[in-house]
Amino acid sequence: MGSSHKKFSFKRKQVVLLLLFLIVGSLVFVEFFTGIRWQKESEDALYKDATRSTQERVDDLLSRMTTDEKIGQMALVEQNSILLRSDIARFGLGALLSGGGGGPDENTQEGWLTMVNDFQERAKSSRLGIPLLYGVDAVHGHSNVFGATIFPHQIGLGASADADLVRRIAVITAEEMITTGTNWNFSPTADVVQDIRWGRTYETFGADTKLVEDLTTAYVEGLHSLSIVGTAKHYLGSGAMEWGTSTNPGYQIDQGVITIDEAVLRSTHLPPFARAIDAGVGSIMVSHASWNDVELTTSHMWLTDILKGELSFQGFVVSDWYSVFDIPGDKYDALVTAVNAGVDMVMLPYEYRLFATHMRRAVDEGDISMDRLNDAVQRILRIKFEAGLFDNQTISDADIRTFGSIEHKEVAREAVRKSLVLLKDAQQILPISKETPRILVAGDSADNLGRQAGGWTIEWQGIDGNWIPGTTILQGIEDAVSSETNVEYRQAGDFPLGTELADVGIVIVGETPYAEGVGDNEHPELSAEDLEVIDRVRAISKTIIVILVSGRPLDVSPYVNDWDALVTVWLPGSEGGGVADVLFGDYPFTGKLPLEWPL
Repeated sequence: MGSSHKKFSFKRKQVVLLLLFLIVGSLVFVEFFTGIRWQKESEDALYKDATRSTQERVDDLLSRMTTDEKIGQMALVEQNSILLRSDIARFGLGALLSGGGGGPDENTQEGWLTMVNDFQERAKSSRLGIPLLYGVDAVHGHSNVFGATIFPHQIGLGASADADLVRRIAVITAEEMITTGTNWNFSPTADVVQDIRWGRTYETFGADTKLVEDLTTAYVEGLHSLSIVGTAKHYLGSGAMEWGTSTNPGYQIDQGVITIDEAVLRSTHLPPFARAIDAGVGSIMVSHASWNDVELTTSHMWLTDILKGELSFQGFVVSDWYSVFDIPGDKYDALVTAVNAGVDMVMLPYEYRLFATHMRRAVDEGDISMDRLNDAVQRILRIKFEAGLFDNQTISDADIRTFGSIEHKEVAREAVRKSLVLLKDAQQILPISKETPRILVAGDSADNLGRQAGGWTIEWQGIDGNWIPGTTILQGIEDAVSSETNVEYRQAGDFPLGTELADVGIVIVGETPYAEGVGDNEHPELSAEDLEVIDRVRAISKTIIVILVSGRPLDVSPYVNDWDALVTVWLPGSEGGGVADVLFGDYPFTGKLPLEWPL
């Protein structure tokens, strides 16, 4: 009896194991073939057919998306805050960004491409395979990346007033972005600056609305020609923020208050954005500022009624860095208010899990309607389709060779030449003869690529020193003169006293690098140390030429009468040889002031 019981138990175990095997096998079988069927449906999906219209593809993809997948598309996350790489697909994130200095450990073109491609592969592994927008502040070339071509900042391009040049610069910037896998540029700045104390003055094309319109349009067209998504910022009226009104600790004007009336906003500050829309700009970034006590991020009037209604903007509205959650009050309420006002994509840039939770609650409870959610997502998807992100995009070796190429640097040098403005030369001592026997060169900005480049270069606040490839202004001078000319350089101007005066003294001084907020300055002027250097060189030179490297006009009115010539080169970028091209007469001075200079 005991023996038969054992046999029965043994057989029962076999049967149970067999059943388990069949069940698991069936599940695997079903999952396998379901996966094949789903994969085939996905591959054959209309939205993946590049021959279909953009609207057909958007409608098809939107119809397949779950609420959570739609919510994910509205999130813009700083790449360093991704907790798990798998979260990109899990939350269906719509976009990533690299803030200033937020690149890969290997800050090279290859390092960037590897990093961005990895992020894209993870996004494409999601159920619907929706690719990422990847945003960077390529505001004067692809300036986050070591070895990129660094152009003059926008204020220098404003001095050139050359729309064709600006368009070519945008094309080159787009070409170099493509080699790193990035596809969304947080540029151009369409602000019309009214107060040079603002630390972002150099990011603008100037104070003239028509000039800003023309150059903004040219830049957008250049990016768009290579399917890079551009961003017109900072909507609206940031250039008119008032001194001393910022709510951000340590800032004085940035992220502040605008009180001008609607008529002035429309006539002075709105036209560049309208022109950018006509040129096909893909995104518009909302300002941190407030107008008439209303945060612009919460303004239904400006974001929906005017931007999307009157101006027929078909792209998407993106908030600035953390600005949605800077809205006073509860984070949930702030998010609901901003999205209902018209913000389509939220630059978080950190709390994407909390964002997903809040957005799901808002939709489920009816605080954000499904129509509003669908509108935001279809706008984002439209730009992704128009930029070709769903279609096969390959980067060839020829593309990669354009990164930081000699041809690109030559355009940057041309931009430097055209941006120089001659502020004073009463005795007509310029151009300098290349045969001049002895030239003294001094100043903190003479041999400093970081100061030439300014903010938003490698790091958010820029760098100080020769960390990047390029030509300093000193090197440009040394290369320009004849072999018989003696060029002597001492940064502090402490040259040994001789029996004869030098023929020419050139002192190159200005501002140290800065970016938003940190650069707010109630009285932009030369430092006492800079003035001492000028005085030292002036005392031992027959003529003195002062060259200013700055992102805005500096008050030199108490001293300018003691100088023979004064030139502003703005923030020229990596190609300082362009300064020497004009100083020594290979090219004439053609730049004009894009805003008033207090002399």
